[in-house]
Amino acid sequence: MSSELDYPSLSQINKQIRDHKINMIFAVTSDQVTLYDMLSKRLAGSSTGKLESDSSNVVDLVRQQYDKITSAVEITDDVDETNIRLSYYSSCLGGKKEQTNICRGLKVGQNVTFDVNLEFAFCPQKPSERKRTLHIFPVGLHDQLTIHLEMMCECDCEKPENAEASSPKCSEGNGTFECGICNCNNRRYGKECECDASDTDPFLEVKGCFNGDDSRPCSGVGKCRCGRCYCDQRQHPDEKIYGKYCECNNYSCDKKDGKVCSGPDHGVCDCGKCKCLTGWREEDCSCRDSIETCMGPNGQICSGNGYCDCGACVCHTGEQEYFGTYCHDCATCPGMCDDLRDCVECFIAYQKDATRNCSTCSSLTIWPIEEIEVREKEKQCSFEDEMKCRFIFKYAFDQDNQLLVWTKMVKECPEPVDVIAIVSGVSGGVVATGLFLLMLWKLLTVIHDRREWAKFEKERLMAKWNQGQNPLYKEVETTYQNPAYGGTARSLEHME
Repeated sequence: MSSELDYPSLSQINKQIRDHKINMIFAVTSDQVTLYDMLSKRLAGSSTGKLESDSSNVVDLVRQQYDKITSAVEITDDVDETNIRLSYYSSCLGGKKEQTNICRGLKVGQNVTFDVNLEFAFCPQKPSERKRTLHIFPVGLHDQLTIHLEMMCECDCEKPENAEASSPKCSEGNGTFECGICNCNNRRYGKECECDASDTDPFLEVKGCFNGDDSRPCSGVGKCRCGRCYCDQRQHPDEKIYGKYCECNNYSCDKKDGKVCSGPDHGVCDCGKCKCLTGWREEDCSCRDSIETCMGPNGQICSGNGYCDCGACVCHTGEQEYFGTYCHDCATCPGMCDDLRDCVECFIAYQKDATRNCSTCSSLTIWPIEEIEVREKEKQCSFEDEMKCRFIFKYAFDQDNQLLVWTKMVKECPEPVDVIAIVSGVSGGVVATGLFLLMLWKLLTVIHDRREWAKFEKERLMAKWNQGQNPLYKEVETTYQNPAYGGTARSLEHME
C-alpha cells in the first residue's frame, strides 16, 4: 500500500510495538547512528547499534543490544488522555527510591518493584467519560496490569455552599476555590488561573508542553502553565529536572556501585547520559582510560602476565596462573611474603599488647584465624621470630584486587631446653663411656693374654728337649766336708 499510504507515524509505530510487545533494534551504519538515536528515544523498547560497513559485526551488535534489553525492565502504559497522568517510582535493586520507569543491570531471577501514582487533572463533562480502562505493562513482554478507573468528580467540597467564589487564591479572583484547587473563570486557565486565554489559544499552549509524541505533558515530571513547563522539584537537593519539556535530569544515568556515572570524580549526568571526565570512559564512566595503573613493579603492563582492561589488570590463566594487582604473583613466585612479614608480626603482637604501634600497617586488612588452609589463588608464608617461634599467614586478592591477609594467632615455639637433664645426661654418658672403654680394654687384654698362653703351651709341647744331665746344671744344695768335724764330734760324744 506504499502507493496509497504515507510512511507510518511514530505514534502508529509505537502502537504496533505495544500491541505486539516488540523490542526493536536499529542496526545502522555510522552516518545514520545519530538520526536513529533520536528515533529510538521516541519509540518504546527500541535501541540503536553501530553497524560496520560490511555488516561483519551484525551478530555481535544484536547480542550486545539484546543483553541490554534483557538486563533492563521498562514499564509503560497506554494512557493517551491529557488529563490522566501516571508516575512510576522504584528503588530497582536497592538504594533510594526515585521516579523512574526503568531498571537496568538486572539478572535472571531478580525481582524489582514499581510503585505507580495515578492522577487526573480534571473531570470530563460527561459522566460516561469518567470511567476508563488503563493498561500498565513491561516493554517487550505480554504481561500487563489492567486498571479500571472511575473518576470521583462530585465531592462534598464542590457543593456551592463550600465553594469560595472569586477567591484571592485564584490569581486575585479569577476563579472559584473549591476542593483545594481553583476552578477558573471563563477564558482563564492554569493552576491558579494565572493564564489568560484572550491572549493566546489555551489548547495550543497546552500542546506546547508535550515533547513529540509523549502522551504526558512536561514528560510527566512537571506542570504545564500558560504553555510552559515548570519542572517538579526533587527531594534530594542535588537532583535536578530540567529542559523545555522537563525531559532531562541529572540522576537517571547509568550507575556504578550506586553512584551516578560512577561518582562526580568520574563523570556527570547530562540529560540521561553520562559525560565522562578526562581519563574515564564507558557508558557509566567506570572504565579508566589509562594504562598507568596497570604498570607492574618491573615496568611492564601487568608485569607481562596479563592485559590492562579499564585501568585494572586481567591476569593470564593457563599452566601458570598469575594473580595480584599487577599480575605479579603466582603459586611458585616469591610473592609478597617478605613485604607482609613485619605487619603480620606486629598485628599478632598487638593482640597481646595494645600499646604496640602498628600505624604503618593501618591500610592493610588482616583477619585472625585458627588454622591456615590454603585455597586457590591463596599463598602461604612462614617465618621465625627472634625467639625461634614460627608464625604462619596467607594472603590473596579479592575480585577488586584488594589485598587480604589471614594469620594464625598462635606461634609455634620450640620446647624450652632442660639444662639439668642435658648436663646429667652428658655426665652420665661420659662416665658410662669411660666404664665401657675400661671394660673393653680389660676384655681385650685378657683375650690377648689367653692367646699368648695358648701359643706358649702349644710351642712347649711341640719342642723336643734333651733328657740327659745338663753339664751346666747345679744342684741347689751343696755339701762341704769339714775336716775338723770328726774330732769335735768325738769330744762331744765323750762329753756326753
